[in-house]
Amino acid sequence: MIKGVHHIALKCHGVESFNKTIEFYRDVLGLQVVRTWGAGNDSGIMLTTGDAMLEIFANADDEPVGGAIRHFALATDDVDECVRAVEAAGYEVFMRPKDIVIASVPAYPARIAFCRGPVNEEIEFFKAEP
Repeated sequence: MIKGVHHIALKCHGVESFNKTIEFYRDVLGLQVVRTWGAGNDSGIMLTTGDAMLEIFANADDEPVGGAIRHFALATDDVDECVRAVEAAGYEVFMRPKDIVIASVPAYPARIAFCRGPVNEEIEFFKAEP
């Protein structure tokens, strides 16, 4: 039934937050715009992450707070480059790049880092190692 993740949605509180969030994902992380719609607080945009999309709205009723989703992970070939781009844009990196091995069967080695995005979302940069 399920074929994969279609999109992850972020709600921004107003146009200023919306534009800042688009700038982060489009300009800092290099996601490509797929479609846009609306104007002002009714604006929306979808950007591709490769296998899924990030959908951003301008119409949140209040400022973002932590929710049930702890974080989302973006696959990358270069965790360190993502962190450099995020830091150069002035965003918080709260877990520096590091190599881990997820204690699963089989073991799953990866390189990861975490940052906070424009609407306080937690983003993991994830590179699976061979």
